[in-house]
Amino acid sequence: MKKIGIIICDRYRTCAGGKCLRSLRNREGAFAMYKDQEVELVGYTTCGGCPGGNIEYAPEEMKKNGAEVIHLATGLIVGYPPCPYLSDFLNFIPAKYDIEVVAGTHPIPEKYLTTHLQLKTWESEPWPTLIQHVLTDEETRIAYN
Repeated sequence: MKKIGIIICDRYRTCAGGKCLRSLRNREGAFAMYKDQEVELVGYTTCGGCPGGNIEYAPEEMKKNGAEVIHLATGLIVGYPPCPYLSDFLNFIPAKYDIEVVAGTHPIPEKYLTTHLQLKTWESEPWPTLIQHVLTDEETRIAYN
């Protein structure tokens, strides 16, 4: 069984996690990588707000609970502006806690993709690589609007 944690953007701190949990259950978006595995969610929290103060502590707690992978929620990618600290989080967490980190949870909703394509948000590095796990087919993106 793969044990995971999810860290969401603090601006969405009141989010009930519906899209993340749905995509985990359905193995969609970044959770498609677990399509043939059982998964247990062992932690769910926010980054703590800019510049991500909770990133210093939450991964340690998740690891104590057995987390093998931490997913940084899709909201950090699709919010506007996208999280300016995302690359820092992706570098810091594995360096400090020796745990795998994945950018994304649920598929990018179509309405966010449309906006970010118009704004050319994700054309420069490292964005094409960062969105690879959550860029799905149009039907799935529309279902997550």
